[in-house]
Amino acid sequence: MSGKVVLHYFNGRGKMESIRWLLAVAGVQFEEVFLTEKEQFDKLLNDGDLMFQQVPLVEIDGMKLVQSKAILNYIAGKYNLYGKDLKERAMIDIYTEGLIDLMEMIMVSPFTPAENKEKTFSNIEEKAKVRFLPVFEKALANSNFLVGKQLSRADVHLLEATLMLQELFPSILAAFPKIQAFQEQMKALPAISKFLQPGSARKSPPDEEYVRTVKAVLIHLFK
Repeated sequence: MSGKVVLHYFNGRGKMESIRWLLAVAGVQFEEVFLTEKEQFDKLLNDGDLMFQQVPLVEIDGMKLVQSKAILNYIAGKYNLYGKDLKERAMIDIYTEGLIDLMEMIMVSPFTPAENKEKTFSNIEEKAKVRFLPVFEKALANSNFLVGKQLSRADVHLLEATLMLQELFPSILAAFPKIQAFQEQMKALPAISKFLQPGSARKSPPDEEYVRTVKAVLIHLFK
């Protein structure tokens, strides 16, 4: 296995997108192998690369890592995005877990039946406004960072999550000025500015082609 970082996933966001964000912020170049056919997934299974029979899969530092949280933890720890001590790490984990809960609601929404989409989006918007965003608005009241005095993975995930929300609900941050200011601060960081430019490894919101591909490759989950 070479020293390259290689991501195995679909050509779309899903659970790999937060991994792309962290690698980009850390300044790590990576290659991607996109799954487009069931046979590719089956080969990874048969080769023993998917411990729990699911992707994402990331090749890094001579390892083949699975389980998105484990992958994110490893990247954050290696590239100094995980706080200065265990207490900071605990707070980073708390914020991260909340943000992952929020992003996963958005992540699965393209697979929702058409007749349920309006209800699904209404639920996401309500929970974002009531349960999630107030927490981060308060955390940023007297600080530029969610935890401690330096950038952490929690900050990166917050930017990713709020940008996802704005794609669905453009005015959702109107009542959260601290988060708006935080976004602008984060976007000004060179690595993030580069990642937000067209042509970067950042993926577009999921479309019908993405949904069809995921269903075709993971057909066993959609029977």
